[in-house]
Amino acid sequence: MRLRNNPKANDILAAHDDMVVIDGVQYKNQWHKLFGNNHPIYIEIGMGKGDFIIENASRYPEINFIGIEKFPSVMVGAVKKIDIQDNHLPNLKLLKADAISLRDVFEKGEVNRIYLNFSDPWPKKRHTKRRLTSPAFLEVFQDILVLDGELILKTDNRSLFEYSLVSFQNFGLYFEDVCLDLHHSEGYEDNIQTEYERKFSPFGPIYQIKTRLKGDK
Repeated sequence: MRLRNNPKANDILAAHDDMVVIDGVQYKNQWHKLFGNNHPIYIEIGMGKGDFIIENASRYPEINFIGIEKFPSVMVGAVKKIDIQDNHLPNLKLLKADAISLRDVFEKGEVNRIYLNFSDPWPKKRHTKRRLTSPAFLEVFQDILVLDGELILKTDNRSLFEYSLVSFQNFGLYFEDVCLDLHHSEGYEDNIQTEYERKFSPFGPIYQIKTRLKGDK
């Protein structure tokens, strides 16, 4: 699906610098100062319109959340959603960044949990390296996660799910939980849905993998 460009997107983001971070490099190893506390940091890579990260920040004020998105036109959707709700969330920041560059934004061990929700599956074999669960990205995630930090994947794409299982295993991640049908299994009632998830879950199962970084970094 082609992304619709919003020519005013950058201006809208700049006008919301209380919640939006355009240059995350300046906050490397300084995110706790920006939030004004030492709470754990959870990030969502590819936050879309922000439903998931906004709801998490509302439910868990004791956690600092950062929603990451590389497309300004997409980020605007999250900004408008927060404005409409008039929801003051001091524990939420929205960051414009590309996943592969997160070493420039976060110090080693600065992040406690990473969410990958319905990432682009890049189904063609020649595009394997672009998948967020490929080794190149896992190396980045390993660097910014604390030891014992979590990486959680949700997807409705069976091929990406299977690929990720193998990729996580080969990378040495510890599996905490693997769910083959998140919406029809017991014990997942606290699942927070993304906008994509609500739209497409009626057409097939939602898969989830919870992993943890173990051992020497």
